[in-house]
Amino acid sequence: MPPAKSNTPPVVLYHYDASPFADKIRNVLVLKRIPHSRVEVSYILPRPELSDLLGISYRRIPVLAIGNDVYCDTSIITAALERRFPATKGYSPSARGTIFPPRNGGGKVAKSDKAFITAFAKYYIEDQIFPPAAGHVPYEKMPADFLQDRSQMSGGPIDVKALVARRDEAKSTLASHLALLEEQLGDGREWLADTAGPSLADVSAHFLLVWTTKFRTLRDLIDPNVFAKVASWLSRMSAFLESQKVFAPFEKINADAAAKTIVSAQSEDLSVVGFVDVEARRLDVKLGDTVSVAPKDTGRIPTTGKLLALNREEVVIETVGSAGTVHCHFPRLGFSVKAGQPSAKL
Repeated sequence: MPPAKSNTPPVVLYHYDASPFADKIRNVLVLKRIPHSRVEVSYILPRPELSDLLGISYRRIPVLAIGNDVYCDTSIITAALERRFPATKGYSPSARGTIFPPRNGGGKVAKSDKAFITAFAKYYIEDQIFPPAAGHVPYEKMPADFLQDRSQMSGGPIDVKALVARRDEAKSTLASHLALLEEQLGDGREWLADTAGPSLADVSAHFLLVWTTKFRTLRDLIDPNVFAKVASWLSRMSAFLESQKVFAPFEKINADAAAKTIVSAQSEDLSVVGFVDVEARRLDVKLGDTVSVAPKDTGRIPTTGKLLALNREEVVIETVGSAGTVHCHFPRLGFSVKAGQPSAKL
């Protein structure tokens, strides 16, 4: 494992290089200067590194382990990294130790727009800008196994001809979003949320816009003559991240070594999450029940385990794989929590 501060739990990222959402988490690790290990997984199922060794059926990438706790979905990964690697422990001094730095001009009391930045990253950048950008993935050139895998993830066959036919419309939609970002930067601010350093808002917009530049059909989208402030911000953010990479060393390890490290590590105190009885009653589940947790949109393969903790932000279950037992965390928003084993159809 890379060198880390004393008493710091090991951090392991499951990713593949071409995953844009893995790029988001790689950049958060850089921004917070967290040493870690990386396990390269397949871009399609199966992924025995997770399903067999750790008992986690969740199919989307990335997945991140901190000690014995495994976090699924980038929204909860970023929340966990912020909670478990706080400024008080000296992480990311160049960004005030946080992916939610205070607003500029806040006076003597530093004020942070954490809830707004979180919502902006998830419900605007990822939910509104990602879909039209994803339409420019060159599906017409992709191998059959990729198309089959992504069709299974989306719940139906991918209509390549229809996606190609809608690309100009999708590109126009993306230009409209860029116009909003250009306006957001219009007052000369350095970062999107006018913060003292780059925030999760910048990381989220950056990974997605950098991803779009890799597609031939979108290479002229961010025209500096049209979106000068966006282009300047994008270059500034890229340079900042590049300058910080030296502070977040990583090593590549294999899945067996990673699983051994994770199952033998200590888990986070579950009292941090707790158990909100009223929410459990609404979901018709009880502490210790066998439950299934799955995304509500795509990749709806449920992960099953014993319910350990539940609040309005996250749910924690115990999963068991061939390597041992882990605590598996999911966000509440966008995920279902249901009592019992999933049906055979799922």
